Amino acid sequence: MRRRRRLITWALLATFTLLTASNASTPAARAAEWQASPAFWADFEKFPGGTAGGVKATYRLLDPQGQTIGADVEATASDPIHLVSVPRVPGIYTLEGRLENGAGVELRRAGVPLYFDDAAPPLPAPQVPVGWLPGNEPVVLKLDPPAGPLPLSGIRGYEVSVGEAGVYIETSGDSIPLGFLPEGINQVEVMTVSGSGVRSKARTVSLAVDASAPNVSLQGLPAGWSSGPLKLTALAHDSLSGMDPSGPAGPLTAIAADGGSPTTAPGATASIWLDGSGVHTVRFYGRDAAGNVGDGGPGSPPSQTALVRIDEEAPRVEFAAAQDADDPERIEAFVSDLLSGPSPGRGSIAVRPAGTRASFAPLPTHIGAGRLIARWDSDSYPPGKYEFLATGFDAAGNAATGTSRFHGSKMVLVNPLKTPVTLRSGLAGFHLSGSLRRSAGGPIAGQTVTITESFAAGSDRPLRSTEVRTAADGTFALRLTPGPNREVTASFAGTRLLSRANGPTAHLLAAARVRFRASAASAAIGGRPVVFSGRVAAPGARRALAGLPVELQFSYPGAGWSEFRTVEVDGRGRFRFAYRFSDDDSRGVRFRFRAYVKGREGWPFGPSASRPVSVRGR
Repeated sequence: MRRRRRLITWALLATFTLLTASNASTPAARAAEWQASPAFWADFEKFPGGTAGGVKATYRLLDPQGQTIGADVEATASDPIHLVSVPRVPGIYTLEGRLENGAGVELRRAGVPLYFDDAAPPLPAPQVPVGWLPGNEPVVLKLDPPAGPLPLSGIRGYEVSVGEAGVYIETSGDSIPLGFLPEGINQVEVMTVSGSGVRSKARTVSLAVDASAPNVSLQGLPAGWSSGPLKLTALAHDSLSGMDPSGPAGPLTAIAADGGSPTTAPGATASIWLDGSGVHTVRFYGRDAAGNVGDGGPGSPPSQTALVRIDEEAPRVEFAAAQDADDPERIEAFVSDLLSGPSPGRGSIAVRPAGTRASFAPLPTHIGAGRLIARWDSDSYPPGKYEFLATGFDAAGNAATGTSRFHGSKMVLVNPLKTPVTLRSGLAGFHLSGSLRRSAGGPIAGQTVTITESFAAGSDRPLRSTEVRTAADGTFALRLTPGPNREVTASFAGTRLLSRANGPTAHLLAAARVRFRASAASAAIGGRPVVFSGRVAAPGARRALAGLPVELQFSYPGAGWSEFRTVEVDGRGRFRFAYRFSDDDSRGVRFRFRAYVKGREGWPFGPSASRPVSVRGR
């Protein structure tokens, strides 16, 4: 809330010795004596020249034209002070006094002017600054003379309040020093004050103050090293006075490199191109519409700086001078760069047959601190010469290739790099055996051979691998567990010095176990039936059992097996069938019976038959 100052109410206490009618015609010289109240006081004890010998003073009020107003007022020593009120019409009135003695004789006369003016002065005429004001300079508000007629008492000065804080200023000049104003839009109220202390209505002006230099960011700055020239742009932003270009003294943006003269441009952006390998220092700043600048000059914040790293040179890439004798498939290359350094995450090694134009095939490559390490699976390549290509990068993204070793010779290897190995294996029933030997001769002892069993479709068993160790003579053996049909292979994964090898694929055809029995050893012709029952056991293929067809077969002396009935097993592999002998030709004949499983699609076993049982007809 704006704080208003209480102006003094000027009261006349019969100061006849100070004011006389002779100088009452100069209001400007009496400005301090003007008052806005029509009430004045006359004091008998302060009659000019003293009151010696006087017992009564008679006062008469005259208007500006010298005409008497109202009745006379008498004052005595016992009743010395009396109120004298002038009409509420601005003007210079006169109070005349006549001092008398006890006999009613006039001792002397005196007069004093009464300055009354309660008229409001005209509104002030402040000169409102155009645009934004800088915050690092004190603000002075200029005033033009008020428009319109002045009050009779003239103009004493102006009252000013700034913002809600109620900062109060009173001045009599035409310039009002407001000091340093806070940043933003400041509301300033100005009132004209008349000679009698009457204030005009307030006139409000807005003063925009911007005390901060623009915020400037640098666009185009890479996160690390750049491999070539860069376009860098300084982008300025100012939320108050702004950066809209407005002539030579208006907003601008500047950017400079390596201590050189800045490149400036009106408005919010300025750009330069920067090239050349090395570390560069870029300086940038801006000036807003209020004139705030961040160039590090007197009273200004320092300009902003950034480091820009450029490396336009490719790195150097070379293979190791020789292969590791204990690990010849390890391919190693080195990447060196004197400025940005080797890239920690990019690079590759590739291979192709030497002397050809075939494309290089990339190898899985590990990238370390200036090193590229790949493993060449030479066992997967036919014999011959092979050349290698290493591609390296520096931290700036420059690439280079190398095909030579440190000493300058071409990076070429002759395959096979490792000792060739021969693996032999064979299957006898469920017994697998074999040997591991060097192709040039000699057993290989203490190495791991992996036996892999791939079971037929319909089996419940997944792929199974079993590891065995070769004996001193290079041999190995494994007893396979019973179960469904399968393919069996033996393989040697190789070592850093021995090539890998695979044995032939062996096919294991397994038979299911079929149990079969008869309820009696003989059967009467036309009598009670013989009940045949049994069960098919299929370890590793239980889900394929349900509904499996089983042929019930018979034979007699001099004849082969013949089917007489086909039944199906249940989910547990069981089956049952009752057979009645009805042919008289069967009397006295000893028959043999069996259960035969021929199989079906998805059945992972070979043909299987039970042991025969005998039944004699009678």
